[in-house]
Amino acid sequence: MKNDQEQKKPNSNTNENLEEDYPVTDTAGSSAPDELTDKAEECKALNDKYLRLAAEFENYKRLTQRDQREQIRFGNEQLLKELLPVVDNMERAIKAARTKTGDSALIQGVELTLKQLTGILTKFGVQAIETAGQEFDPSAHQAVSYGPSNDVPANNILDEFQKGYRLHDRILRAAMVSVSSGPPHPSEHDSTSH
Repeated sequence: MKNDQEQKKPNSNTNENLEEDYPVTDTAGSSAPDELTDKAEECKALNDKYLRLAAEFENYKRLTQRDQREQIRFGNEQLLKELLPVVDNMERAIKAARTKTGDSALIQGVELTLKQLTGILTKFGVQAIETAGQEFDPSAHQAVSYGPSNDVPANNILDEFQKGYRLHDRILRAAMVSVSSGPPHPSEHDSTSH
């Protein structure tokens, strides 16, 4: 029965019906090249947008990777900062024990513990900031006093009150120092009294 129904239906795909449903346009007209040009420009604009997005994504990936490296490198910074006062106290204990006659075995034990602790800090990238004989550097040193000296030139470090430390290339704690103002200048009052 199905075949009988199919045969009774007129074929709608004849040339006459095709022209009625879809009017034939002249392809040599001016609208086709304009459409082609528009589509080419749209394609170029979308390609440019894609290239910009790809470049932005590569930049984002690079920044994210750099941030991850920084996080890994400096992730333990707070813990290391908290350990620095322990190092300071151990150094003070050794210095005080040496000035007094005390148990040399205890002093040696504290020295070994300090050596082990500083070794661990060094392993994680912590290094003491040099101050002895150095010129004052405000990025690495914190001046707590300023005074004259015959032996130390002006703007050089006289004494260190507290060690400074850096983690890789970042300052963990600035060194507390006193800075020389150079040789003392005789005042006019002193020169007239002679």
